[in-house]
Amino acid sequence: MRKIIVLSFITLDGVMQAPGGPEEDSAGSFPFGGWSVAYWDDVLEKEMENQMGQKFDLLLGRTTYDIFAANWPQMDPDSIINKVNKYVVTSRPLPADTDIWKNSIQIHGDIPEQMQMLKNAEGPDLQVHGSGQLIQTLLENHLVDELWLKIYPLTLGTGKRLFESGTVPAAFKAKECKLTPSGVILAKYEKSGNVTMGLSFAKE
Repeated sequence: MRKIIVLSFITLDGVMQAPGGPEEDSAGSFPFGGWSVAYWDDVLEKEMENQMGQKFDLLLGRTTYDIFAANWPQMDPDSIINKVNKYVVTSRPLPADTDIWKNSIQIHGDIPEQMQMLKNAEGPDLQVHGSGQLIQTLLENHLVDELWLKIYPLTLGTGKRLFESGTVPAAFKAKECKLTPSGVILAKYEKSGNVTMGLSFAKE
């Protein structure tokens, strides 16, 4: 079975909105677009190259798809991201001209059911980038297998968060963790089951 892997840039208080620039997502008059840029360094760049250098398909919400489709074909025509299958969760039809971004496939209807069918199908793991609303649906229905997080050393206090309305109790185990020179924590977590409760540490 293929995995659904969420890759996200987040702040210490969990904000994931518009890390790369103001034009990414200004919803709610978000004033901090581009908050991740000052922390970019060679270690982080290498990590991104490794994560996107393996075999994968993309699973995207419509807003992230539109942003990616408008930029990746022109920004880096040879990038693997232009060649992989792009599964897009949206109720609106994709552009009729499939050359806008090749291998784009619309997913609609019963989303949890469609996601499970996608996981059961043959193919590489599915990477989710951006797509905050879609992530909430995936979390709520226990469809996220791994979290690959870049945790930045700042708080914003406002903005869309990775763990919002879709968050349900679940346990994860750490697969990998390292620190970049600029202070970004690169952490990979794998879902490990249900939350386990223990006895109180308090002494009678």
